[in-house]
Amino acid sequence: MNPQRLALFSAIVHAGSISKAAAALGMGKSVVSRQLAKLEDDLGTRLIQRSTRRLTLTEIGELVFAEARHIDQAVANIEQLTEQHQSEVKGRLRITCPRPLGQRYLVPLLVEFTTTYPKVEVALSVDDRMVDLIAEHIDVALRVAHLDDSTLVARKLCDNPRVLVASPAYLARRGIPQVPTDLLDHDCLLYSSGARVFDEWTFTKDGVHTPVRVPGKIHINDGMALVAGAVAGGGAMVIDHLLVGHELADGSLVQLLPDYQLRPGQPVYAVYPARPWLALKTATFVAFLQERLFV
Repeated sequence: MNPQRLALFSAIVHAGSISKAAAALGMGKSVVSRQLAKLEDDLGTRLIQRSTRRLTLTEIGELVFAEARHIDQAVANIEQLTEQHQSEVKGRLRITCPRPLGQRYLVPLLVEFTTTYPKVEVALSVDDRMVDLIAEHIDVALRVAHLDDSTLVARKLCDNPRVLVASPAYLARRGIPQVPTDLLDHDCLLYSSGARVFDEWTFTKDGVHTPVRVPGKIHINDGMALVAGAVAGGGAMVIDHLLVGHELADGSLVQLLPDYQLRPGQPVYAVYPARPWLALKTATFVAFLQERLFV
């Protein structure tokens, strides 16, 4: 049995005629009549006695209408629940983000967010893999990447330029490079992935590109471990500004060759599945990130 036809039957009875019900529902009279006829066929009995002047329920029609009214009330209750849910920031918010971003920025902001919105419960998954948001029921993901997945909605939070940095202690010991080729005489900390070591850094100034294959004894496959190595005086490194913002602010790392541009880093996005409507908890959290995370 089609519950929509039951709801339509209830609307007909409330309106007092098929034509009035059709007008109230914004449907054609013939469409309403056909749906009523199909409902009666489904049930194998007539529910309404039609006449040119009035509409009369049959005995079974009275019984069916008594039950159909429960559908009307359920729909009203659901609409009210949805309206209340959408007017208040609450519920369980499932979030995923890369490990460095979670450690550096997101966790302290989650404390602030849940303090501001105490009816929100947050479940954060710190994960460097590309999580399937729909399959794993994720509300929001933070991604440091260029995105091309059309099934997702993305809100850009910030650009993420790459910077050359080193610690003051290292620079006091080895000197400050003035041009990119000076790095050939420095120790460099290098990012690695599997067997690949990213030891070629390209610097650009006034449209001129200067690639430098830098030396480095320490290869690490984790961004935050590289930061720790640089702070400890291990050498110069190229890294996303996102990962060293705190160290640049407190002086434990210093930016080098600021007149040169490096290959652009990947921007940061808040990403969520495309849906006909967006839960208020999700919309509020994304707006919070846009305001507070990278200003």
